[in-house]
Amino acid sequence: MANNLDHLFTALSDPTRRAVIAQLGGGEAPVSALAQPHDMALPSFLKHLAQLERAGLVTSRKVGRTRICTLHPEALSTAQSWLDQQRAVWEGKLDRLDALLSKDTP
Repeated sequence: MANNLDHLFTALSDPTRRAVIAQLGGGEAPVSALAQPHDMALPSFLKHLAQLERAGLVTSRKVGRTRICTLHPEALSTAQSWLDQQRAVWEGKLDRLDALLSKDTP
């Protein structure tokens, strides 16, 4: 799980990759359409797609001469589970601190 989390958070750490995820939220798209709004060379953009694929967030397939990308948002469930666990831990710690601070001191 930790390795998958590393890939997910690495993929989500970059604004270009987050923008691609947002673009794919509207449906499948060819690589050329995904790359168009980003001011970078295609080989650099393809490295971003490779990071998203490594994290399991995106898959691509070839249709003729065009590579089509598809979003797999269910891959975020691993990160969501980890975040939920962290939230529970920290809420518990903050609740205990609040209880401690709320005690009347003689």
